[in-house]
Amino acid sequence: MQARKSFQARGRERRLANLLLPEFFGALCDPSRLLVLARLVESGRPSTVGEIAACCPTSLSAVSRHLSRLRSAGIIESEKRGREVYYRVRGAAVARTLRSMANAIEHCCPSKDGGARRRRRKRGGKGDER
Repeated sequence: MQARKSFQARGRERRLANLLLPEFFGALCDPSRLLVLARLVESGRPSTVGEIAACCPTSLSAVSRHLSRLRSAGIIESEKRGREVYYRVRGAAVARTLRSMANAIEHCCPSKDGGARRRRRKRGGKGDER
């Protein structure tokens, strides 16, 4: 039985390790880059470097480098229209990656409350409120 538990634990660790994407999470660990990403999300539409840089206390070239890093991590995508490049967040892909990570952590490290959070979510409330 112990060998089976060990095998299952290794499987969970592998699944979690496969979700630890250094490029993805590395792109999210810079405060200035997060500000750039937040501006892009809040705009709700594809934006140019100039439009995004208007919110940030950094230079246009720094914003451009941040966008490049976010794009290479798969967090945003770009589209060239004439002489301008428009950037947009890959919302579904980012949400899927973060959701998969959260699910793997919950599966690997269950909470002490015995899954009450999951039951509340299914009911659509915060607890006993009905």
